[in-house]
Amino acid sequence: MPVSPAYRPDPRFFDLGPDYADAVKAAEFPKHILRHRNDRAAAEVGLETLSDAEWIAHLGRFEPLPGQPGPIAMRYHGHQFRTYNPDLGDGRGFLAAQMRQVDASVDRPQATSARGASDRLRLMDLGTKGSGTTPWSRMGDGRLTLKGGVREVLAAAMLEAQGVPTSRALSLVETGEALERGDEPSPTRSAVLVRLSHSHVRFGTFQRAAYHQRADQIETLVEHVRALYHPQVQPGDAPGLLAAIVEASARLTARWIAAGFVHGVLNTDNLNVTGESFDYGPWRFLPHYEPGFTAAYFDQFGLYAFARQPEAVFWNLTQLAGCLKLVADAGPLTDALNGFGPAYIRHLRTAFLDRLGVKSLGEAADQRLVDTTLALLRDKGEAVRWEPLFFDWFGGFSSSARALSGPRGKVWQGEAFDAFRFALFEHEPECPERLENPVFARPDPEEMLIDEVEAIWAAIDADDDWSIFKSKLARIEAARTGYGLG
Repeated sequence: MPVSPAYRPDPRFFDLGPDYADAVKAAEFPKHILRHRNDRAAAEVGLETLSDAEWIAHLGRFEPLPGQPGPIAMRYHGHQFRTYNPDLGDGRGFLAAQMRQVDASVDRPQATSARGASDRLRLMDLGTKGSGTTPWSRMGDGRLTLKGGVREVLAAAMLEAQGVPTSRALSLVETGEALERGDEPSPTRSAVLVRLSHSHVRFGTFQRAAYHQRADQIETLVEHVRALYHPQVQPGDAPGLLAAIVEASARLTARWIAAGFVHGVLNTDNLNVTGESFDYGPWRFLPHYEPGFTAAYFDQFGLYAFARQPEAVFWNLTQLAGCLKLVADAGPLTDALNGFGPAYIRHLRTAFLDRLGVKSLGEAADQRLVDTTLALLRDKGEAVRWEPLFFDWFGGFSSSARALSGPRGKVWQGEAFDAFRFALFEHEPECPERLENPVFARPDPEEMLIDEVEAIWAAIDADDDWSIFKSKLARIEAARTGYGLG
């Protein structure tokens, strides 16, 4: 049996019909070399029992998994750098399958229908990147560079280790084609990626329906998203659904900021209704505090710079709200949008507390810790990188000796540091036993700066050496468990 008894197929988006997606076929690739399989993520949906040959059959050649109808290219529009584009859609990827997440606390039934009692389990998507052309490919070749696939695997792993809601890179298969690209040395190697994600319904999915003035399609999408992803919202309550998406998006944005992460391309087709980060192209992690830091070389005006990400997400939410005006009054939608700012600040406080491993002491004290942390990073500039601050002081006062005797010990001084330390030490450590993990015996944290990413790729490109890539993923996984996210 290729799938485990925990596998529960549930292709709900497929049921919406041809107004929302088009049936497609995957490209026929000359080779299928398995470069990465994420068995921990696969176990969440009952796919960890696949042999490598079965894995490639389903996640490289895209033979349908049991109970799945075959791949579909999702239809959507979107604003790209705030310019509307009605010619988007899945152009080099598709939705391959949907299934329910495994609930380890209950007995695992046989893989029949997922509907009914298991509806309470999260619905998960298998989405592809680089799987071939679709009706929405325009002039593209529908392919993904192997380097792009490697970068996405690394980004998703690092973000998960930092507590950011993110898709996971489930599979990376090298496909044996030589691709021409204008922005990197060509020809370059090709790959197909599969991500495991909690919904690929984008803001742009609603925008397409609104563009065509299809209030009926908006109503269908509202009910689809409400029932599957935000069931606490009452049927037909479009403002309530928007409020739930606003809350989830605020949490995601706050977690990006606390991670020092810059997504790079925050277009409306790159934000989804569950507030889960996905589709990593020109991403970067901050080397040090720099509000204007950008990830994409083509972001010439810093529209999606690090500190402008909350603004960008809010702007995109306003576009979603505009679509919902076809089925709801403007007043309640505006009220829902106005919840973004307070929600973002609330989630930012929680995210910083989590990153520093300390307990909440109340709104005022928690905000003081956020403010003094940012002030310290600003004060130290290039002398302190983003990630080492959170690593050195994880656990608050419990890490004093470790931080002050470590490689950055001499940096931790000055007026800004004193204010930070006072604010930090107000808070009790959260689960201080985590500091016993071997991760915290190391002098430095796991980071994901661009020079290391390029070095990992250089070893693969020049010598087909995957050892550095695999070692990096192993260290990221150790960090994830060390921070208590295992």
